[in-house]
Amino acid sequence: MRIAFFTETFLPSTDGVVTRLTHTLEELHRLGAEVLVFAPKGAPPSYAGARVYGLPGVPFPLYPEKKICPPHPGVGRALKSFEPDLIHAVNPFILGAGGVYYARRLSLPLVASYHTNLVTYASYYGLGFTERVAWSYFRNLHNKAIINLCTSEATRDQLLGEGIKRVRVWPQGVDARRFRPDRASRDWRIKLSDGRPDQKILLYVGRLAAEKGIGRLKAVLREVPGSRLAIVGDGPARKALEKKFRGTPTVFAGLLTGDDLAAAFASADLFLFPSITETLGIAMIEALSSGLPVVAARSGASHEVVSEGGNGLLYEPGSDKALVAAVRRILENDALRQALGRCARAAAEKRGWEASTATLVDYYEEAVRL
Repeated sequence: MRIAFFTETFLPSTDGVVTRLTHTLEELHRLGAEVLVFAPKGAPPSYAGARVYGLPGVPFPLYPEKKICPPHPGVGRALKSFEPDLIHAVNPFILGAGGVYYARRLSLPLVASYHTNLVTYASYYGLGFTERVAWSYFRNLHNKAIINLCTSEATRDQLLGEGIKRVRVWPQGVDARRFRPDRASRDWRIKLSDGRPDQKILLYVGRLAAEKGIGRLKAVLREVPGSRLAIVGDGPARKALEKKFRGTPTVFAGLLTGDDLAAAFASADLFLFPSITETLGIAMIEALSSGLPVVAARSGASHEVVSEGGNGLLYEPGSDKALVAAVRRILENDALRQALGRCARAAAEKRGWEASTATLVDYYEEAVRL
């Protein structure tokens, strides 16, 4: 099968969409598929056997590190030369809208996938008034697809409620060979704890942005003596967060990838995920795969990842008291924490990228037949 991807974000960016896409490209290459990727300029010329066609763009105001890539005449020529069997528009917005356009122009099957709650994010930047217009725009794009994919049942229900049709769940995967408990090391505990490895290390991994709710974690440090927080990642809210957490036992570890990220996960004691805007939250699954219990806000898709009392705990969003109580319950009971960690690893081992991509290929084959 020959597949043309249009994606609003790709390497060298690091986020959940890029993680999913790179692992998917690796699996598609293993299966013998031929792939062409249209992505913002700056990406490597190829990845996992796929040619990457870089498009010039301008910074997106809310996320300057992300690029808005307007239509480009070379796209049509590259597509005609490649002769794809179908087009997959990943998070169609501007660049992805080109994929929607060319699918219709060239009479190709279109699959679109929804990964990021951009409409919800807008309210955190004073743009909530654009919500209805934004949903109308995304609905128009997605309803041109034969199949629309999303990352969780909660997101599927949301999209159906907004009038987006033909929605299916594309299961999340995790690299359980990289993210595993035996990556833990004392050296990493020293790094994450600012030299106090024997204290309890709480971990957050993800983009540092207003919609992630990271500031709420300060309440834990205030109420749970002996706990320390390691924040892994980067983003537009980093300076504001560094100011907010000044004077607290917090380490900003910056952006980590690969084996360093795996070691950070495995070396912590508990993973905290306060966001209520996620379509899934791949960092939660990587934490589980590392044998790390998760405490997450009870919202959106979190209950599809965190099994209450099985591999972690859920708390009511907006309640610092509930967040602190959940953290205390686990940190004050080592036997419980260890049991949750074992169950976390077992749950993650069922979520491989091979199975995720096999489901995706089934959707592709269905789209081509229709």
